[in-house]
Amino acid sequence: MNIDIIISADHIEENLLRDKVVVVIDMLRATSVITTAFMNGCKEVIPYLTVEEAREKSTEFKSGQCVLGGERKAVKIEGFDLSNSPLEYTEDVVKGKTVIMTTTNGTRTLTECSKAKRVLVGAMINGKAVAKKLIELGDDVVIVNAGTNGQFSMDDFICAGYMINKMLKMSSKLYLTDIAKTANYIYENNTGIESFIKNARHYGVMEDLNLMDDILYCMKKNITDIVPEYKDGHIIE
Repeated sequence: MNIDIIISADHIEENLLRDKVVVVIDMLRATSVITTAFMNGCKEVIPYLTVEEAREKSTEFKSGQCVLGGERKAVKIEGFDLSNSPLEYTEDVVKGKTVIMTTTNGTRTLTECSKAKRVLVGAMINGKAVAKKLIELGDDVVIVNAGTNGQFSMDDFICAGYMINKMLKMSSKLYLTDIAKTANYIYENNTGIESFIKNARHYGVMEDLNLMDDILYCMKKNITDIVPEYKDGHIIE
């Protein structure tokens, strides 16, 4: 069982994904938001690349059947119901509803991984559950970090390392690429998470926007066993 990592959405190539199980990580914050929405009972999440596509899709629903969520440059999109804060996706807001979502990095990454055998949604908050699911499936794995505007992102990388670390504790038959070994090493030496990601550029952006509550939430480990899956343009539980 081979484990590899793609460091950002700009590095996705179809041939690297074919016949692989992909895990998409956008820890701060899209995949944390998606997982949280399912924790709180949403029906499905539909990710879109553009704001215009998301708005158009929302017109197909009757009032109260869907919510629009997302961000550009970490800021809520004008006219949308929700931003990209997982703390906004509460049960009273999303239960039984379709969440239509567009973000700068996360939803782009999901839509570009459609050629993979399967596409799972991962974050720190469901990291152990993702690791367990991958071991159960037994296929070769590519962890795709959304990154930040196409660039490498420290927060996604350490989250990948956390999942790999958990997988190594579950199986001795894993073959890690050098980058996968490096991610595991980074996590093992920074298990508190924040000591590492506080140096990330995106962390600084969020801190400047007073989004520390989101950061603290997204750093939590294993608060759910839910592993959402992206399939045929929809994310389901």
